[in-house]
Amino acid sequence: MAEGRRAPDFDYTLGMRIEPFAMERMQSTYENLVDYNLSESGVHPLRLEELLDEPGLAAAVLGQPLVYTQSNGTPELRDRIAAIYAGATREHVEVTNGGSEANYVCLWHLVEPGDEIVMMVPNYMQTWGLARGFGGVVKPWALRERGGATPRWAPDLDELATLVTPKTKLILLCNPNNPTGGRLTAAELDAVCAVAAKHGAWVLSDEIYRGAELDGRETATVWGRYERAIVTSGLSKAYGLPGLRIGWIVAPPPLVAKLWSYHDYTTIAPGALSDLLARVALEPARRQRLVARARQIIQQNFLVLRAWLDGHGGLFEYIPPEAGAIVYVRYKHGINSTELVNRLRVEKSVLVVPGDHFHMDGYLRIGFGSETTYLRDGLDRLHDLLAALPAHA
Repeated sequence: MAEGRRAPDFDYTLGMRIEPFAMERMQSTYENLVDYNLSESGVHPLRLEELLDEPGLAAAVLGQPLVYTQSNGTPELRDRIAAIYAGATREHVEVTNGGSEANYVCLWHLVEPGDEIVMMVPNYMQTWGLARGFGGVVKPWALRERGGATPRWAPDLDELATLVTPKTKLILLCNPNNPTGGRLTAAELDAVCAVAAKHGAWVLSDEIYRGAELDGRETATVWGRYERAIVTSGLSKAYGLPGLRIGWIVAPPPLVAKLWSYHDYTTIAPGALSDLLARVALEPARRQRLVARARQIIQQNFLVLRAWLDGHGGLFEYIPPEAGAIVYVRYKHGINSTELVNRLRVEKSVLVVPGDHFHMDGYLRIGFGSETTYLRDGLDRLHDLLAALPAHA
């Protein structure tokens, strides 16, 4: 470049712009810096020695070549994932690096500028940001707090029918739901699919908490209810294996083939060791043991958390979660949820998720899937902070 001439500035506004993913920014920044991380929504992770619980498994891991493995997941792993979903085969399955990549690849392919996306809220806000970043118009579909003999977070199916139009490309579900722990019934899923079918919309159900039910009854899946149904899931929440970073997409084979080509542009392939260890985890008998372990943890720990919440003289309102190691709590203290969470982190070294991250101030999402003593100690510190705050009726 000639002397005295200045290189042109790069325009960083060009291309797709993604809004900050507030919850993941907070967790990525602080979750390993606090004494008590109660922002986590999965169960306490397994150690490798717990997973490799039979003779010969450790030797198989040590003997695994560190190669590029089959980029959409080995056939054996896809067979084991397919076995979870009635009627699915390996051709219905794409293995990804975590459930987050599964969601990303699906929305990248499906959402085009101007498409309408109807999204269950509250929800894991990754798909909210992605849909908007890819040019979609997101229409929230709110779960409602329903009282009665069995309180629950329930969908308004009549409202859904008014939100879905011929411009709707996609209906986004999270079932079991994050952050509420609620779940849709089989009949409600059928109704969602019927609404989608009227306009040819896809239904994508993030089912990563399926298997972690407090009552031991497996949550209904959207799979098999509609020809345009897609499931994303993974090993991070109900299986206690977040560090493997194994997720998956289950969808019609023509769509899976297209999504595989998108995967070529992201992480290309799962890690060879993660693929092998996922095959171990999803061996049918071991999978059932891992699911039973998750249910035992959340059943035991929710009793602790429930007693703690109920012991605060009506300062909290909540609907007990049906699944997942999370409870969504409305508090009656006169403080913004982000401010409360920041004070808790700075003053007490405890991390929880503010309702602001789900566009619902006045709530906290508290994770209870950790070791019980750890949970109790973290709650004690939260109590100490709350005791110093004024409460509003």
